[in-house]
Amino acid sequence: MLQSRKELKEILKYEQSINFGNKDVMGCLLEMAKNSNKWMTWKYIRSLRVTGYHYQNHRCSLYHSIMYIVWSRRKNSLGRKLGIELGHKTFDKGLTIYHSQGIVVNGNCKIGKNCKLHGNNCIGNDGYSDGVPVLGDNVRLGVGAKVIGEITIANNTVIAAGAVVVKDIKKEGTTVAGIPARIIGE
Repeated sequence: MLQSRKELKEILKYEQSINFGNKDVMGCLLEMAKNSNKWMTWKYIRSLRVTGYHYQNHRCSLYHSIMYIVWSRRKNSLGRKLGIELGHKTFDKGLTIYHSQGIVVNGNCKIGKNCKLHGNNCIGNDGYSDGVPVLGDNVRLGVGAKVIGEITIANNTVIAAGAVVVKDIKKEGTTVAGIPARIIGE
């Protein structure tokens, strides 16, 4: 995923802009001074990306191996405080976390660009097999939404709050809701 430092900087700049919007320097400093959830979540996303960068390069040098361990510890420590557990190889660029607490994503999942998590989400296997979900680009999970099992979710899908998705959603641009989830809109 993140092979070069330039790539890492581009992704961090992009994700910072989507997580903080058009805030000026003072607005960002205020979030930092308040130690707000938005600031802490951004620190977690940043440590997730830096961990992934050092993981991709850890076979190249001792430096990257050591930094991978350092940043992994930082990510895991922040994750425990925030209630977030994400794999560093899972998300493509554009991850947004609106509310922390209760977010668990299996490290083997593949999730496309611009994924939005609204909190209390689970994306993982079904407990019977090792198969994990594959989510397309621009997928949004509402509060409490779960995606379970070896399934595929199409691009531009909205998973409503509280929905539990256990079957493939192959049609792009749909909204799904319910337990088990079914398409309710396009």
